[in-house]
Amino acid sequence: MRSAHAVEVQALKADSFGRIALMRDARGLFVRRDLAHVPPWLRLPAWWLARREARALRQVDGLAATPQLLRWDGRRLDRSYLDGAAMYQRPPHGDLAYFHRARRLLQRLHRRGLAHNDLAKEANWLVLADGRPAIIDFQLATRGDPRARWMRLLAREDLRHLLKHKRTYCPQALTPVERRLLKRHSWLRDAWFATGKPIYRFVTRRLLKWEDNEGQGPKP
Repeated sequence: MRSAHAVEVQALKADSFGRIALMRDARGLFVRRDLAHVPPWLRLPAWWLARREARALRQVDGLAATPQLLRWDGRRLDRSYLDGAAMYQRPPHGDLAYFHRARRLLQRLHRRGLAHNDLAKEANWLVLADGRPAIIDFQLATRGDPRARWMRLLAREDLRHLLKHKRTYCPQALTPVERRLLKRHSWLRDAWFATGKPIYRFVTRRLLKWEDNEGQGPKP
């Protein structure tokens, strides 16, 4: 458990579901999601998402290039700090090694029985200081038997999202198999775009006033 005397180093993100900040205590840097200032009408979904992330982080305990859970007390979620920048801030243009490593990281994640479900966002992919990939933000992750058909479908969607980023930053390296996978849409993806996506956009853009696709909240 991290010290209660931690000090804030930098605010990273604030939205309707909590405030995320880079913190420091006697042990070093870590990241904190704090639900203290969540509006009353959003406290339950904010708590549910944070608890979901805590459970997902327990699932990846010890897995390199993912955050490690330090504490979850129902109001604050502390996780280890990863020294890197979001993919859109440090684009891996032409870096085939990055995408090879990212695919292996996804495979290890899926073998743990976890599908991320939000890897279309470049903000959830990090480029670490040494150039390696990392994955963050597990609020929407799904846990389950990796052999189950629905988990395999979710894992494939995770991979498709990674391949979309590869198509953006390293298009010449896409293999014929990867190009075919990009063209194949699962029924899960089609159902989401037909039903869940319009609701998500209404809630985030109309009710919560998010103006971007990174879930960072309204601009100041």
